[in-house]
Amino acid sequence: MHSDDVVWDTLGNRQFCSYKITTKTQNFCRNEYNLTGLCNRSSCPLANSQYATIREEKGRCYLYMKTIERAAFPRRLWERVLLSKNYEKALEEIDENLIYWPRFIRHKCKQRFTKITQYLIRIRKLTLKRQRKLVPLRRKIERREKRREEKALIAAQLDNAIEKELLERLKQDTYGDIYNFPIHAFDKALQQQDAESESESDAEKEEEDDEDVDKREFVEADDSDLSDFEDMDKLETSSEEEQEEEEEVEKKVSHSKSKGKTPLKGPARRKRPYIEIEYEEETEPTAKTKAA
Repeated sequence: MHSDDVVWDTLGNRQFCSYKITTKTQNFCRNEYNLTGLCNRSSCPLANSQYATIREEKGRCYLYMKTIERAAFPRRLWERVLLSKNYEKALEEIDENLIYWPRFIRHKCKQRFTKITQYLIRIRKLTLKRQRKLVPLRRKIERREKRREEKALIAAQLDNAIEKELLERLKQDTYGDIYNFPIHAFDKALQQQDAESESESDAEKEEEDDEDVDKREFVEADDSDLSDFEDMDKLETSSEEEQEEEEEVEKKVSHSKSKGKTPLKGPARRKRPYIEIEYEEETEPTAKTKAA
């Protein structure tokens, strides 16, 4: 026969219990069905044949109830009831299912249900809010990578120094025609030098152009310029003569019309202007014969 007093005397303060945690001030219970978390006679789930508690599973609250009639069947010892998401309806369901139970158990179930709903609300708020993700720092890996970078930098500087020295010796023909290093390095260095020389020459040209902008010079007129001016004068005189001839032709036509003569058919022929073109030939002076 199951007796609660015998169980409590066995598991209480006198003997050992695997769920009990002793401290200087108070004893606690680690059983998952414990209603208050304290180790005492009224809160012990093992020493009470009629017991009820509230548990949370995947965001939903359940009411667990144990009665003396199912004590012989451990598989069906606890009866589980799903509570509503609404807080007021859930409290009413607790009252309906524990209507004839002790007042202590009903009050503690309601208190535990309120605490669970509060921390579920906080969890939902924190999940919706942006949170900072904490990333652990791996000190050993960072130090190792830093040392590798320093070694690689030193090796690269050493390779560049060796390459420069070999190129200088190649330019100076120190080793003659025997070279044990690849030719593409020498070609690369020559291309760099050509690019640098081109950039320097472009910069010098730009500087010279900037210097020549503000300079003023006075130049003497050549003979060809004078001949051009003379040709322009001749063209102007010829154009004046053409205009005079056209005026004479128009006067003759008007005079013939006044006498009653029929005018000539077709357009009047114009005389072409007479242009004189002068060519200047520059003759080189004969070389003086050397005296015998």
